[in-house]
Amino acid sequence: MIDWYILAPAAFFAGMVDAVVGGGGLIQIPVLLSQFPQTAIPTLFGTNKVSSIAGTGAALWRYARSVRIPWAIVLPATLAALLGAWGGAALVAWLPRETMRPLVVVLMVAVAIYTFMKKDFGHRVTRAVTEGDRWKTALFGGVIGLYDGFFGPGTGSFLIFGFVRLFGMDFVQGSASAKVINFATNLSAIVFFASHGPILWQIGLVMAVCNLAGSYLGTHLALKHGAGFIRKAFLGVVIVLIVKQLADLAG
Repeated sequence: MIDWYILAPAAFFAGMVDAVVGGGGLIQIPVLLSQFPQTAIPTLFGTNKVSSIAGTGAALWRYARSVRIPWAIVLPATLAALLGAWGGAALVAWLPRETMRPLVVVLMVAVAIYTFMKKDFGHRVTRAVTEGDRWKTALFGGVIGLYDGFFGPGTGSFLIFGFVRLFGMDFVQGSASAKVINFATNLSAIVFFASHGPILWQIGLVMAVCNLAGSYLGTHLALKHGAGFIRKAFLGVVIVLIVKQLADLAG
């Protein structure tokens, strides 16, 4: 029997968190694993993507109506991220994923400290996009996509931090821009998982509705309360990611 009273709220809160700063998978994947312990991991990961892409798409649509997304640099980053994600997935056959975990913990700690120490970080746009930024964002997107395809945890957080730190966006614009890449890589992941095994489509689609509702609330809060709210949520998600990765290392 499917415990919708667990799956539905999990999908809702995952959509809400993901719409603001990413990290919805931290909520949905453990719940799916606990509810379907006998189901193959690729099937559950694909089901998670079916749910999360609905919320990501809705968040992107709402952000695009209210926030100026610099498409000239975001689209090259998105294309590079798609190529990188497929390359990262191929790397799994050559390298163990666990080799990434200590490095990810160090990077997350550095991101958290930097964001916490710089109180004005991401509160406003600090510079205009230049022609040369296209190549820089393509490289940035390729590296993040490679990481996402190979390992994955914290991809949304790394995207937002990179857009703010490297390209002078504020947290609202950075979160909106990250959603473009998130949507594209989620779609790519669904195609990948669907071609490598079954997906629980009924469960994924029902969770997608809940994820969509959560995304609507999360995007509303982000747009209403602005960069300061997203900065606090960003720090919270990064800290949770650090704790999760340390717990996995200890385990």
